Amino acid sequence: MDIVYSLEELPTVASRFLETVRMPAVIALHGEMGAGKTTFVSTLGKALGVVGHLSSPTFSLVNEYRTGSGVIIYHMDWYRLKGPEEAVMAGMEEYLFSGRTCLVEWPERAPGILPGDAIHVWLEVVDPFTRRLRV
Repeated sequence: MDIVYSLEELPTVASRFLETVRMPAVIALHGEMGAGKTTFVSTLGKALGVVGHLSSPTFSLVNEYRTGSGVIIYHMDWYRLKGPEEAVMAGMEEYLFSGRTCLVEWPERAPGILPGDAIHVWLEVVDPFTRRLRV
């Protein structure tokens, strides 16, 4: 999957992405600061039926969300992690191998602990109004 899109098209892009992914899944979101990782997570959450506001777990490392039907989704932001050892000490493996959907921003901070079947998504800035998603 390789899609160039505007912010207005993001809900459609998220729906197309979810049509190709078997849930639950670990989804590793790669991209520079400002590429739209958290915005993509928020839009995915809405498409999955998450109730309430989705925000970046930069300081807590993990946010837990629930869908209207009670399904739990984990959103992780590993930007502050210094490596896989720190991720393990923070309990990230418990979330990753919980059997629940995990959306992981900055997975390159601890790549060795991701499951082998994690889905890697790259988000790129094309211009101030356009992004590119590659899976």
